[in-house]
Amino acid sequence: MTDFAIRYGEHVTRARRDGRPVVALESTIISHGLPHPDNLRVAREIEQTVRDNGAVPATIGMIGGEVVVGLDDTQIEHLALAGDVAKLSVRDLAIAAARRADGATTVAATSAIAAAAGIGVFATGGLGGVHREANVTFDESADLTALARTPIVVVCAGVKSILDVGATLERLETLGVSVAGYQTRRFPGFFITDGGFDVDWQLDSPEQVADFIKARSEQGVSEGALVLANPLPTDEQLDPALHDRTLATGLDLLAEQNITGKAVTPFLLSHFHSSTEGRSLDVNIRIILRNSALAARIAAATTAGSGAPVGFAVPA
Repeated sequence: MTDFAIRYGEHVTRARRDGRPVVALESTIISHGLPHPDNLRVAREIEQTVRDNGAVPATIGMIGGEVVVGLDDTQIEHLALAGDVAKLSVRDLAIAAARRADGATTVAATSAIAAAAGIGVFATGGLGGVHREANVTFDESADLTALARTPIVVVCAGVKSILDVGATLERLETLGVSVAGYQTRRFPGFFITDGGFDVDWQLDSPEQVADFIKARSEQGVSEGALVLANPLPTDEQLDPALHDRTLATGLDLLAEQNITGKAVTPFLLSHFHSSTEGRSLDVNIRIILRNSALAARIAAATTAGSGAPVGFAVPA
């Protein structure tokens, strides 16, 4: 293989030609975010949720060195079952392609690929961010800088609560990334509804988010993302007291075992799963399904009255 151009699944190619709304989906949740067999089942549920809410799902990943926008079911199953799937951020994409690797894309990589493909809306669970004690470790997710230069709407449940939420919001402000709560002025904390911080802006409908996309495009001033924080209802969140206890013990284990870098988030999510007897997994699944549904409605709103979604390029 000498052609490393982005490939498109047949269903995404048809959607591009027809001007139908498309939602980008990450693949790290398949390979690194959820245990088997939940990962494959949930990946299919996410795609169906997007369809049920009026859009076409485009799960993004790498198969044998090829970046694919719109993995088919066989490819999704491969990433769910294979044991040597690389976790790919933006900086890893070309190297992994050269190595003909299989890879699952992070928030950063999925956002960058989606924007390159002309897809303007992306659904995920929670963002990466500034890690706790980053003033010592300098450990900060590449998601943040990628979003500063990527014109996309990221529908998420805030920043993963295992991170330093306040520092992450400060970095997003510094980087010029827009942040808004969906029907709220409080920033969610992934597993919990309220992450403890206010946001400056609130958007209340898919149509308002579509107007943001249109305004950003027509103003031509900013090329950064919008982080649209969509909190869980309080009756669907993880019990806050259980969350705090589990997080404290997980952070202690990180220090004891000297776990750093890319291994931190998978380790802590696994710890949450085992320590909460699966309750955190149920919450994680609710998060991504709710975000996928909202992202699909936003993508559909961008097509209303136009031949193609705002910012969605159809190649010749």
